[in-house]
Amino acid sequence: MSNIVAIVGRPNVGKSTLFNRLTESRQAITDEISGVTRDRHYGKSEWNGINFSVIDTGGYVDGSEDIFESEIRKQVELAIEEANVILFLVDAIEGINDLDKSVVSLLRKSEKKIVFGVNKVDNKRLHDDAYEFYNLGIGEYIPFSSISGSGTGELLDELVSHFEKDIDDIEDGLPRFAVVGRPNVGKSSFINALLDKQQNIVTDIAGTTRDSLNTRFNKFGFDFIIVDTAGVRKKKNVRENLEFYSVMRSVRAIEHCDICILMIDAERGFESQDQRIFHIADRNYKGIIILVNKWDLKDKSTDSAKIMEDKIRQKIAPFTDVPILFISVLEKKRLLKGLELAIQTYKNRKRKISTSKLNNTILPIIEKYPPPAVKGKYIRIKYCTQLVQSVPTFVFFANLPQYIKEPYKRYIENNLREFFDFKGVPIKIYFRKK
Repeated sequence: MSNIVAIVGRPNVGKSTLFNRLTESRQAITDEISGVTRDRHYGKSEWNGINFSVIDTGGYVDGSEDIFESEIRKQVELAIEEANVILFLVDAIEGINDLDKSVVSLLRKSEKKIVFGVNKVDNKRLHDDAYEFYNLGIGEYIPFSSISGSGTGELLDELVSHFEKDIDDIEDGLPRFAVVGRPNVGKSSFINALLDKQQNIVTDIAGTTRDSLNTRFNKFGFDFIIVDTAGVRKKKNVRENLEFYSVMRSVRAIEHCDICILMIDAERGFESQDQRIFHIADRNYKGIIILVNKWDLKDKSTDSAKIMEDKIRQKIAPFTDVPILFISVLEKKRLLKGLELAIQTYKNRKRKISTSKLNNTILPIIEKYPPPAVKGKYIRIKYCTQLVQSVPTFVFFANLPQYIKEPYKRYIENNLREFFDFKGVPIKIYFRKK
């Protein structure tokens, strides 16, 4: 279960400051994924061993209060739609504002858990003055300061107390393939086309994330869980916020899968939203395959497939060692080939190379082309091994690891890919002191 906290409130109450504290100042946190949409941020955080995701709904442009109120309504509705817990912030220094009341009126309509935080409480006077916020009528509040950090522990304790408990998947150990991509690229049609062939053996499993359906696929020699992220409920703002819903569902599915099946529209090409989803999967070290759907509708010449493939690889650089397959869900062409690629990518992600084979293969290459000398100092790599982790992770031991630059790291990665099949799989490489 992926627990999501949405930070909501009017402008300038400290939402982004708290978001930065939660997603940047704790050691256990992964990289913040920013720019999921034009003005929203998505990140990951941890408190007392509990991992959760955070949405910052800030980033308003200057304008009249009417514009603010309209934008706040959109943001809060998105938060209500996507989050498990809403963190509502107000400003202790400015006191109650009419826009605070507007947010409260929207929150009251939701059935989500609401945690009420009064920010910028930096002294006893502000602590005492905060009692006025009881007048908003949403119950107990927690005074804190996102800048100094005082009170944030109590705030986080309250947040995590409302999280839903993790539920172990009943098919523990099976590969999980998430079908992700922009709206209307054929994700549901792809899954339906597959499931129609084996209706009698499909079991629906309660989704570990809301609005995603996890289904076991067990036929034609395949056995895995396929996750459909396509469902978008009909809301009045769904048209303008469709891309945001799509990416948020993709992000949640990516976090809990092994392989991302990224579907794109052949007629529209590889657009910025596709690129964004791809890099989220890459940064999460998930296996990736790209399926170009609606290939039957595309006006084609002899080199059309190669031209489009080259364009896609340019946009996903530097990680270009990814399977790309042209399919037609409508005509049911190459769908099983897509599953074969997903299974092979899953095997590549689990591949373990023995230390002796790794050293015998890679060290001669390093000796032939060693890292460039820095300030007259020669760098020598003497030993390498693969670590036992869920993704391919290699550590190279050197006398001066701090001087090894990114281009040489890519050189080593390219050789690992050339001699051992890691197609579709991001690789972690570390250099350590010998």
